[in-house]
Amino acid sequence: MTTAGLEIYEVGGAIRDRLLGREVHERDWVVVGATPEAMTERGFRPVGREFPVFLHPETHEEYALARTERKTGPGYHGFTFHASPDVGLEADLARRDLTVNAMAQAPDGTLIDPFRGRDDLEARQLRHVSTAFREDPVRILRLARFAARFAPLGFEVAAETMELCREMVASGEVDALVPERVWQETARALMAPAPEVFIRILRDCGALARLMPEVDCLFGIPQPPRHHPEIDTGEHILLVLQQSARLEADLPTRFSALVHDLGKGITPADHLPGHRGHEARGVPLVETFCERLRVPSGCRDLARGVTRYHLDCHRVRELDPAEVLAMLEGLDLFRRPTRVDAFLLACEADYRGRLGLEERPYPQAEQVREALVRCRRIDASRFVEQGLKGAAIGDAIREARVAAIAELQAGD
Repeated sequence: MTTAGLEIYEVGGAIRDRLLGREVHERDWVVVGATPEAMTERGFRPVGREFPVFLHPETHEEYALARTERKTGPGYHGFTFHASPDVGLEADLARRDLTVNAMAQAPDGTLIDPFRGRDDLEARQLRHVSTAFREDPVRILRLARFAARFAPLGFEVAAETMELCREMVASGEVDALVPERVWQETARALMAPAPEVFIRILRDCGALARLMPEVDCLFGIPQPPRHHPEIDTGEHILLVLQQSARLEADLPTRFSALVHDLGKGITPADHLPGHRGHEARGVPLVETFCERLRVPSGCRDLARGVTRYHLDCHRVRELDPAEVLAMLEGLDLFRRPTRVDAFLLACEADYRGRLGLEERPYPQAEQVREALVRCRRIDASRFVEQGLKGAAIGDAIREARVAAIAELQAGD
């Protein structure tokens, strides 16, 4: 047998999830007392670049040699790792981030829990294992992501762990994070059951101001109470994120929910609490945000469209037919009609992301869909048959589309 004679323990998230009664999707293992040579001789395939990790030749699950780590420089790359047969299981568990992730299970089912992770599971606390937590700024992002993932179960961040995160931000550790890792953790957190918790945790410890200042500055900015009973723009963003999860939206839609109101962060003070023109003002901010964090083009493009046109979508029944057509064209929906669903879902999340108005219907979505359907039915061939050429065909198509939208509006 491949693992015969090895001292192996199951570790990490599988133990946590099993104790919570949740489905286990993948398992990780730690091997104590072995060498890389012993692993390869048994058919394990090495995959770790910085420390010894191996794939089982049959199950392809990850087996890592027990290791310790030591901080040698700034950021999350500034570590040296020590993996050797003399590293024990508890030393390996001690380097992990949270107590709920620092448990192991022996082959006979015995739970090994030197840092009382099971107690924290029962208390619904996310707590750091040791002050070594401060050495890796990625752990702040992971902590906030776990909080977003487990918030529906009642989990909260332990007070002393939040204070440690604040100290890390103050010391500048967060500034060493690379954009790709920030986006990776943000994307995973946005797909959690409570993505708004991720943003709130980052803000509470000060990391949001360093990593996403365009979002952080929205907190404290007022909006008209008639349209936004929650008043605070930052709180509105959290409510919209909450709605996007409730609507089971995909990642581009949830990202759009996060950034769609960035323009309100630069509204002139003498215009407050109104935000006329915030849609157009927000587009360059979204583009800068996406460039800085290396946000994928699919998320960026949808966010740009939602930012520019979400208010037009809300007011679609009040718009002139030509303005409705301009929105459809601006969103590039004639070339990419499938994009309409994500756009409308983001707009619906925004419309419902207001205190006390979470259940109101959004008939505007059907209005926009029908307008697009009617416009796409217009065939250029009929204008060619009429003898039109070149730009005249485009003008005729546009006039016909405006007429189709007007007919739709007249029938409401």
